[in-house]
Amino acid sequence: MKRYEALAEAIAESIRSGVLRPGDRMPSVRQASISREVSPSTVFQAYYLLEARGLIRARDRSGYYVTAGSQALLPEAQQASLPEPESAPVAVSERVFEVLESTAERDVVPLGSAFPSPHLFPLQRLARVMAATVPRLDPWSSVDDLGPGNARLRRQIALRYLTDGLHVRTEDIVVTNGALEALNLCLGAVTRPGDAVVVESPAFYAALQALERNGLHAIEVPTHPREGVDLAALAQVLERHRPKACWLMTNFQNPLGSLMPDAKKRDLVALVTRHQVPLIEDDVYGELYFGARRPVPAKAYDSEGWVMHCASFSKCLAPGYRIGWTVPGRFGRAVTRLKLSTSLGASIPAQATLAAYLEKGGYDKHLRQLRHALSVQQNAMLQSVARHFPEDTRTTRPDGGYFLWVELPPHVRALDIHRYALSHGISVAPGPIFSARGDYGHCLRLNYGHAWDARSEAAMATLGRLVRAFRDPA
Repeated sequence: MKRYEALAEAIAESIRSGVLRPGDRMPSVRQASISREVSPSTVFQAYYLLEARGLIRARDRSGYYVTAGSQALLPEAQQASLPEPESAPVAVSERVFEVLESTAERDVVPLGSAFPSPHLFPLQRLARVMAATVPRLDPWSSVDDLGPGNARLRRQIALRYLTDGLHVRTEDIVVTNGALEALNLCLGAVTRPGDAVVVESPAFYAALQALERNGLHAIEVPTHPREGVDLAALAQVLERHRPKACWLMTNFQNPLGSLMPDAKKRDLVALVTRHQVPLIEDDVYGELYFGARRPVPAKAYDSEGWVMHCASFSKCLAPGYRIGWTVPGRFGRAVTRLKLSTSLGASIPAQATLAAYLEKGGYDKHLRQLRHALSVQQNAMLQSVARHFPEDTRTTRPDGGYFLWVELPPHVRALDIHRYALSHGISVAPGPIFSARGDYGHCLRLNYGHAWDARSEAAMATLGRLVRAFRDPA
């Protein structure tokens, strides 16, 4: 551990053991620097990390104070899912659209939203960069940047990969209209109607919709709330069903928030390479980690090109710009041709703006602020679940992203909670939209990507009352 992480862990242990109690005032940065014999910067970073974990909180002009921390949280969801390991057609769109339409109104508390708050992003700075960049665009960029995309932007993306230890050539990258187009292009390049595709269980509903739209079958595999897909179960599926692709999220999976350990990612890549099954890796949340370093994608262990890595700037920098990309490995030519035959290219001004923004610097500072905000908001939601929901509720505790997966008491129907919550001006995402078979009827996905305020707390209190009412009907 780095020095500030070691200091933060020592203080966290003092809080857990009761030496420091809720409400106690923390030593000032100067006092802690002297007593611990470390620099003020080290103390500040440690306090920042403890605040992100929800163990301490700053008060204006008063310093830092110990909060209730993790002591009041409900137990963590720890059981892997147990879906039927069979190939099945997909028909989820009606359920999904019903839920998504309910999140579009501004006056609805967006706990069911798929997006974080737009106020978390440097939209004003991006607008200034666009105003300075677009007038200087080469007219020929409307032709040159078709297909693979803006060369300057692809170079900046390649540099981001290099920072994480991955050697990706600029020409290996295809810029797309958001990650969803990247994922769909990869899917279209390696499957045909009637083929089977492996997905997690629960799965990102847009992945299920993509399978439905393309006439593909889904094979759901068990997935653990902490570590992701069960590789033993996946190996059996690959042997038995011979699927044409796997569509998986290795970093902060939606909706569980699971993070696959590095060793497991290595084994996953070895498994799909041995079976020569393309892995479509959806990595849109990889930059939203709360730990000391970005978790590497499975692509980092791919030496033969079977991993088709997909990501975007929509969740971490520029929502609405719709700029994503893929590194499709051995399938690069097929993906590029499919891109040209469908949408030709992504927005030229948006690509140029993001390239200029990344060249100017400041992206990593923004990401640190974004991660901090999400981490603090996650803790606030976990504390609120513990205050308002029944004690037999279980929640995940992701190390990144902005979703909680909540397992309600067994007899509570999430679709009922969804409908009644909407009548109170609150949206939630019910579990059945994350399964091809409509499973997870007693689960909810909640979004903590919006600022936590009295409105959020009141919404959680209302949800808690609804859950209790359905658990204990009169």
